[in-house]
Amino acid sequence: MKREEKGEIIEQIKELVKNSSAIFLVNYSGVNVADINKLRSDFRKDGVNYKVFKNTLFKKALEQVGGYEKLNEQLVGMIGVGFAGENFVAPAKVIKKYYDDKQKFSFKGCYIESAFYGADQLDTIASMPTKEEIMAGIVGSIAAPASGIVGAINAVIRDLVSVIDEVGKKKAA
Repeated sequence: MKREEKGEIIEQIKELVKNSSAIFLVNYSGVNVADINKLRSDFRKDGVNYKVFKNTLFKKALEQVGGYEKLNEQLVGMIGVGFAGENFVAPAKVIKKYYDDKQKFSFKGCYIESAFYGADQLDTIASMPTKEEIMAGIVGSIAAPASGIVGAINAVIRDLVSVIDEVGKKKAA
């Protein structure tokens, strides 16, 4: 690989790192091509950009960006990198699901925003709610009191109609 090509790849990596809310490292050794293609598809559905780079080039890019020192020691062997957009939980869910099924594609570590999470914390990250789930919960809790008020008003109206109906029946009798 020529020096110019290496420089372009490093710039590409730096751009991906800067535009990501999370960076996930996985060891993809032992995973066949068909499964890698399925994993890439699963990542793409969730807005995750999965790439494989030469470890030395990835290290250089991280050094130039700064703040990702703990990933350097993880860059050994066959390493794939998932770059998450807004949904930083998505890569963890895809990695965990595949690892639980096949015992391959092991999680090495990640940075979410500026916090590092080691290989032992995949279950915790994968169990976190996504941004959409959090927003749905907030909207649901905001809407709940309003629907309760509507129900109470309807109950009062229903009771009032039934009282008027009973009074009407008694007067007619």
